[in-house]
Amino acid sequence: MNLAAVGAIIRKDFAEFGRNRFFVFITIMVLVAWGVVYWFLPDTVQETVTIGVVSAELGDAAGGIGDVDAAGLGVVTFGSEAELRSAVEEGRDDVAAGIVFPDDFSGSIARGEAPTVTLFVPAGLPGDVEMLIEGLVGEVAYAMAGSAPPVDPITEAVVLGTDRVGEQTSMQQQMRPLLLVMVLMVETFALSALVSVEVQSRTVVAVLATPTRVGEFLAAKGIFGVGLALSEVVILGLIIGAFGTSPLLVLVMLLFGAIMATGFGLIAGAYGKDFLGTLLVAMLVMIPLMIPAFAALFPGSSPMWVKILPTYALVQGVINVTVDGSGWADIAPAVGLLAAWGVVVMAAGAGILRRRVAAL
Repeated sequence: MNLAAVGAIIRKDFAEFGRNRFFVFITIMVLVAWGVVYWFLPDTVQETVTIGVVSAELGDAAGGIGDVDAAGLGVVTFGSEAELRSAVEEGRDDVAAGIVFPDDFSGSIARGEAPTVTLFVPAGLPGDVEMLIEGLVGEVAYAMAGSAPPVDPITEAVVLGTDRVGEQTSMQQQMRPLLLVMVLMVETFALSALVSVEVQSRTVVAVLATPTRVGEFLAAKGIFGVGLALSEVVILGLIIGAFGTSPLLVLVMLLFGAIMATGFGLIAGAYGKDFLGTLLVAMLVMIPLMIPAFAALFPGSSPMWVKILPTYALVQGVINVTVDGSGWADIAPAVGLLAAWGVVVMAAGAGILRRRVAAL
């Protein structure tokens, strides 16, 4: 292989990229804007739901409520209904909702009556939290009456997926893989546009008229694409603290992600007829690849069709390393799958672009 020819093409590509003000502006804007957005996101998670209570006769039942604190429920007492209402409306003291027990609550229970308990629930409160509060009222009623519930079954919880109770991920940690994947997808579009312009303007024909061979041309495009994507995703990774305690492991995953993004960029560039056509093809590629990153924002296990997408291994690998502290042995399957996807997509992109160039 003529390394001088490969180097010349790479230098030409970087020069063309630098002259394209649109791509330069988008690249800088993405790195700066997403870096700023990341550091404005919450970096802590509220693991306890705080309930405000107004009752002059809670008595021993207050201790029973406080025992639930370890399970994610905290109780704050207020002196008046007006004070509690104000706290719930304004979100003060992290009070999620409020309970107002009537003055003769225990007496009503002793007489067999059904006292009215007022719940202050802010608009938009999740339904499961409201059900939790209603269940709490029932537990307090049984505690004050000195009687056990009619049925008290023994429950055993089986957690499916990763149990993050007490170790929930913050919004910053959830957004980190999404931002990294989006940077790679932006560079996929940039590379596809540059390749499309060379194909449509037949610049590649002029390049191949020199002693440069097709293999050297494809190698230069691959090196340029990987270098561009990797450098930018590494810069963003440094800004948002993606490397954590295993920088080499994260760097390897980002390298394979950059290889995969470059392969998709070559495919989109080979099929694009003009700027809008290239944009359409690139979007058809980019949107599915970002689904695993968006899925990571929501709790629960991802469906199988999401797990087979090429970027799933990258997203889960970044989460496992940066959030769970996983090492090489823990995510070796994810790294292997990501490497396989990178090789396959890069080979497919090079093959498709080779046929497109041969048809010119």
